[in-house]
Amino acid sequence: MSTSIPFALFFGAAGTDVPQTWWDTILKGGTVGFIIIILSILALGLVVYHFIQIRRSALLPEHQLRELEERLSSGNIDGAAEYCLDPMHDSFLTRIMGAGLLRYQRSSFGIFEIKNAVEEAGEDQTARLYRATDGLGVIGTIAPLLGLLGTVIGMVGAFDSVSRSAGSNYEELASNISLALVTTLMGLILAIPCVALFTYFRNRIDALASDAAREVERMLLHLEDAGSRQGGTGR
Repeated sequence: MSTSIPFALFFGAAGTDVPQTWWDTILKGGTVGFIIIILSILALGLVVYHFIQIRRSALLPEHQLRELEERLSSGNIDGAAEYCLDPMHDSFLTRIMGAGLLRYQRSSFGIFEIKNAVEEAGEDQTARLYRATDGLGVIGTIAPLLGLLGTVIGMVGAFDSVSRSAGSNYEELASNISLALVTTLMGLILAIPCVALFTYFRNRIDALASDAAREVERMLLHLEDAGSRQGGTGR
């Protein structure tokens, strides 16, 4: 029995020498295995999307930084606000700066209000990016559980085949054990990179949010200068 089961796991039937392909092995995972495959495709799509979305050129475009820097340094605060609120220029940076500049224009406290508005908008936009990565984290969490489910189903079938055949039906026993091992393997293969990439994207978001905070703080210096100049005119 100890030599027959491993042999049957890797060959089409006991006593034959036709090796199984990877597809044949995946088919042994049954319904649970196909669910894991679907989640793998979904996870791949999320990874590609996050690699495109969570990068500096997408969140903090250089041309937007230059444009806002130019407008604020020249005192064109209304123009900077209009630029940020234009849907054509929508980005992580313009959402934060747009909220701050809008508060600056509407509040009588001016520069004192913009810092609070920028901090609140930054936290909100960062939280939105975090939530976008939750799907990858969920897949990484449930994939091992699905593998465990396949393991339980396979072991139940294995013991049932032993009880029905009085321990002599090795081929059926090997097939059920193979189901258990394949789904466990598939679940782990999916979960490990998902959890690793989920952590990577979260750290990447933190790094980019810190970069955005420094850039926004630097541009707010122009507003402080403008506020100081306008203070003498009674703003």
